[in-house]
Amino acid sequence: MNPTVGIAVFLTVLQATHCQMIKDLSACLLGQSLRVDCRYENKTSNPLTYEFSITKDNRKHVIHSTISVSENAYRGRANVTMHKNLVCLYLQSFTTSDEGVYMCELKATNDYTGNQIRNITVIKDKLEKCAGFSLLIQNTSWLLLLLLSLPLLQAVDFVSL
Repeated sequence: MNPTVGIAVFLTVLQATHCQMIKDLSACLLGQSLRVDCRYENKTSNPLTYEFSITKDNRKHVIHSTISVSENAYRGRANVTMHKNLVCLYLQSFTTSDEGVYMCELKATNDYTGNQIRNITVIKDKLEKCAGFSLLIQNTSWLLLLLLSLPLLQAVDFVSL
């Protein structure tokens, strides 16, 4: 096999075997806090590392991270929660000075294909309020259970009449 072709095939296989892939990055207001949801597809049980940062004035500021050190300005205001296929950044006391391009970076341990990165521009006046039940529908079994229960609920109402 030609060495150039072998390298190309190897790189193609590496690209196809990403351990995680960021599917969606969204932002919303939850009271006075900013919530940034980084949804991903995980294809491994390896531990996941993350970094949330913001670019303002052409400078990157790390907000919360397991990859590098967070900046002091955000340490008391930021926290992260992890759910199945979802990493959420909460930034308390969100103001217009916190506007900028937010970045979610994910990397699975032993994933040698590189980090997955997604950006979103956040402007306070253009943010929507967070939906109250958005975390419940992350696990599709809740939604499926609800949909399957609707005919039963309708039947109970009909019988009681």
